[in-house]
Amino acid sequence: MRRDTRLSGVLHVLLHMAEMDGPVTSETMAIIMRSNPATMRRTMAGLRKAGFVKSDKGHGGGWSIERPLSEVTLRDIYTWLDSPELFAMGNRTDAPGCLVEEAVNAALGSAYDEARTVLLDRFATVTLAQLSDDFHRRMGAHAEAVDQEITHDI
Repeated sequence: MRRDTRLSGVLHVLLHMAEMDGPVTSETMAIIMRSNPATMRRTMAGLRKAGFVKSDKGHGGGWSIERPLSEVTLRDIYTWLDSPELFAMGNRTDAPGCLVEEAVNAALGSAYDEARTVLLDRFATVTLAQLSDDFHRRMGAHAEAVDQEITHDI
C-alpha cells in the first residue's frame, strides 16, 4: 500500500526554506527535495495562496517563509493538504445488515475516531519552530560539517 507522504514532504520543504539566507528558487528546492521544479512550483504556489510562503520576482528572487515558524503547526499544514486520510485501515462494509459486521465496525470506528482526535490534537501543539529546534539539536550532535542545502545523507 502506498503511503501519503505529502505532510512530511511539505514540512521538509518549509524547514529547509527556514534555513536559507534569503529566497530560494524552485530549481534549488527541487534539488534539495530530489523532485522536479514544476512540482515544487505547484507546491509553493499552493503554500503561497495559503499564506505560508511568499515569492519575490527578479534577480535574487524566489520563495521564502511568510509566517513565523512559531505560528505554524503540523495541523495547519495537514488541514491545508485537505486533511488526508490518517489511517490505512478501515471498516468492512460488504455485508450490510450483518450484526457481526455492525459490532466490529462500531468498535473499530470508535477506536479510529479516538485515535484521529488524539493525533490531530497533537498536530495542533507541534510548531515548525519546534521542528526547527529539534533539527538544530540533531545537527549539534553531529561532529562533521554538512551542507544542509544539498545533503540528506544524515
